[in-house]
Amino acid sequence: MAVLGNPDMLTRKIKLCHINAHITCRLCDGYLIDATTVTECLHTFCRSCLVKYLEENNTCPTCRIVIHQSHPLQYIGHDRTMQDIVYKLVPGLQEAEIKKQRDFYHKLGMEVPGDIKGDHCHMKTHLDQRNGDTKTEDAVHKEPGEEKPEEENDYHRSDEQVSICLECNSSKLRGLKRKWIRCSAQATVLHLKKFIAKKLNLTSFNELDILCNEEILGKDHTLKFVVVTRWRFKKSPLLLHYRPKMDLL
Repeated sequence: MAVLGNPDMLTRKIKLCHINAHITCRLCDGYLIDATTVTECLHTFCRSCLVKYLEENNTCPTCRIVIHQSHPLQYIGHDRTMQDIVYKLVPGLQEAEIKKQRDFYHKLGMEVPGDIKGDHCHMKTHLDQRNGDTKTEDAVHKEPGEEKPEEENDYHRSDEQVSICLECNSSKLRGLKRKWIRCSAQATVLHLKKFIAKKLNLTSFNELDILCNEEILGKDHTLKFVVVTRWRFKKSPLLLHYRPKMDLL
């Protein structure tokens, strides 16, 4: 018990170099950016590094386990927890990455996506709080009790948006009355399954497959990931098809 109360133990600091092996990408040897984990073995890499690697391979770069014989990209997923850990441990990394992305879009003369703008605003607020300035101009004029959770105020409207056309390619299901939707790029294929199941009054979203270019999409894929890997050089909207699962046909 005396050891637990030792102030030296409570204030012990760990050098970043001692944990670098756990927060770096084996493919590029840099700190994890857009951390993505292989669901089969739980090894994590930068998303861009892993996607590029899986274009020519179907095994994990670390343990060489087969992810999937033909569709390994369906068995990887964004690891938000790991990315948050990396950004908290490495000073200035998140700020540098956001600046790099903004500079990239400015250089191409393109509008900066909403998700990057949102991250920039969140980063600025975080820096203000570290400097002791915790109140924003809006907060000063708010009455007590007027505070609302960020989710209630935003509903992901500041995220990068994706336009989608949802088509039914099976006679066993009816088409949607409104097949064109626009939603956050951070939404997943699972969200679309739940949306379609609710609109069609299905008993479970697990009865559905969603396809892009006739390839079944993994439920954990974000729409941004689908656009980058399946629709990169094609015009909007992103065309997706839905059908009953093959084992239900």
